[in-house]
Amino acid sequence: MAALKAYDQPTLNGAWEAFVAHVPTILLIWIATAVLSGAGLAVYGLITLVGLGLSGGASGSEHAFGLASALGQLGQLPFTVLSSLVGVLFIAVPALHYDSGEVITVQAAFAALMRRPLRYLLAGVLFTVVLTIGFILCIVPGIVVALVMPIYVNRIFLTDQSITDAFAGSFQAVYRSEQGRTYAGIEILAWLLVLVVSVCTCGLGALLAVPVSSFYLQNAAYNKGVIS
Repeated sequence: MAALKAYDQPTLNGAWEAFVAHVPTILLIWIATAVLSGAGLAVYGLITLVGLGLSGGASGSEHAFGLASALGQLGQLPFTVLSSLVGVLFIAVPALHYDSGEVITVQAAFAALMRRPLRYLLAGVLFTVVLTIGFILCIVPGIVVALVMPIYVNRIFLTDQSITDAFAGSFQAVYRSEQGRTYAGIEILAWLLVLVVSVCTCGLGALLAVPVSSFYLQNAAYNKGVIS
């Protein structure tokens, strides 16, 4: 049973207040993901340059360049994985907040992340693979998969369901429950609003719009009964 506030009617004002209460946590998540992503790019560039140097620099063959680039991507991979793992906290923190009714501190957020990191990594791999296949199959299936993400993350972090059961259950909650499709419509509107804000502010607005929308969508999921 989640906190009583989770079942309140979702409002932008309520989502904003929840976001403001979590600014230190959200800020550190942004910084951590940016640092990890930046470190990954730096490692990629360094390995690629070293590989090109060893193969003859600019005069090397296309094969050598391709090999150097592949090695760079391999070196970047751990940082990409860690960045994605930390990034999921943008959804997990609102889920944890509405479940407990408490402000999720930086320590609590990362403690939750490190409690079952392998579970979260495997869950992320499954979701990414299915999402990618969905977009390859003509975009719409990818959107259908993407719409279950807030529910999926909630189940992965807050329940002991197996990863596959959490994934299947998320689909059923969104597409087979009484209010599930209404919730999916709310998600689409929220995404469009985030997109408009981001475009109109040259991307800077996403720093606020993304976490605020995450709080709003978790609240809406409980309110609509998509998450019990």
